[in-house]
Amino acid sequence: MAESNDSQKDIRVGVIGAGRIGVVHLEAITKAPGVTPVIISNPTISKAEKAAKQFNLPQFTSDAMDVIEDPNIDAVWICSPSQFHADQIKAAAAAGKDIFCEKPIATNLAETVEAINACNEAGVKLMIGLQRRFDDNFKRVKVSMVNREVGKPIMIKLCSRDPSPPPFQYVKGGGGIFTDMAVHDLDMSRFIAGQDPIEILATGSCHIDKSILELEGSERFDTASCIVRYPDGLQAIIDVCRQSSYGYDQRAEVLGTLGMIQTDNVYPNTAKIYKNDFTGNADMPYDFFLSRYNEAYVTETIAFCEALVNDSPVPCTGEDGLVALIMAIAADKSAEENRWVSFSEIVESVYCENPTECQLLAQSDIFPEGFRPKTNARDLLIPDVDAKKKDGVQILETAGVNGEE
Repeated sequence: MAESNDSQKDIRVGVIGAGRIGVVHLEAITKAPGVTPVIISNPTISKAEKAAKQFNLPQFTSDAMDVIEDPNIDAVWICSPSQFHADQIKAAAAAGKDIFCEKPIATNLAETVEAINACNEAGVKLMIGLQRRFDDNFKRVKVSMVNREVGKPIMIKLCSRDPSPPPFQYVKGGGGIFTDMAVHDLDMSRFIAGQDPIEILATGSCHIDKSILELEGSERFDTASCIVRYPDGLQAIIDVCRQSSYGYDQRAEVLGTLGMIQTDNVYPNTAKIYKNDFTGNADMPYDFFLSRYNEAYVTETIAFCEALVNDSPVPCTGEDGLVALIMAIAADKSAEENRWVSFSEIVESVYCENPTECQLLAQSDIFPEGFRPKTNARDLLIPDVDAKKKDGVQILETAGVNGEE
């Protein structure tokens, strides 16, 4: 009798959130081998119903907990508004579901640590949506760094300029330009550098929408810049602006000891016009983030699906999401206080009574008895499920080498 060597089971998943991002991920899930979407939720149930019909899902609901608690679901995609992420991550972890979550993990640092550790305690996978890591342009720069094609890196430059500013109500309560916009570039600088940063100097200003000047902190900035210091003198210089009249301007450059690598913007086509008064691209760069990064979102989703099917490590971890948030918070603090801020300073503000019960301490607080501040983000976390498996394999291999049974 012939036997199949295909032991991989079909992974059944649910999606929370039927907005633009949720639908992008859902469409990508339908293209990934070995993964089947079966349920989607959205508070406005008509959106969930529309997405379910469009992609042939048998179930839809208005309640995210219906997705999380479905006994037939192996994994959950969290594409809901940011303020719901932490609680939904914790609930999904408690239900034993693997989790993909759009950034941010949570709206503050203590909740972020709690949510990640909830997953690590439960032994479930957690992948964070930082889609630029999956963009072909940025990936090519990363490959160049790994292979030292331009020698030892000296300076990283990143710019991120949106086609038009968001409405006032989006900016208000959004956490500020470093948390809701520059966080992608801060993460990208770490991704390209391949090491953790040391400190940051940031500044911001308002040039476009003067109505936001009444807001607090970095919410009143529509333009900002940062210098990030990495080990061995490597620097990253980042500028962001909420308006670019010529479409999305998102480029990367690395200067190395042997040369330079640089990316260009992405256009809908490669057509160019040549006239006596103009030479250049026939059309503007993409002017909407879903158009610009559509393929990156798809690649990111498929990468998580592959990690589920093959039980392999996720390519963008909870720790990556935590460090990105720490970098954004440090940038905010630097701009507010007009000074260099070390990232360890931000980490030291987190006190955890246990891995899933954390709080933020102000400098004026009396530290709890026995509290020793952590200086590295990794030390706030317990090992994730993939790290535990890796350590287990290494222990077994060592035991084998030593002749142990």
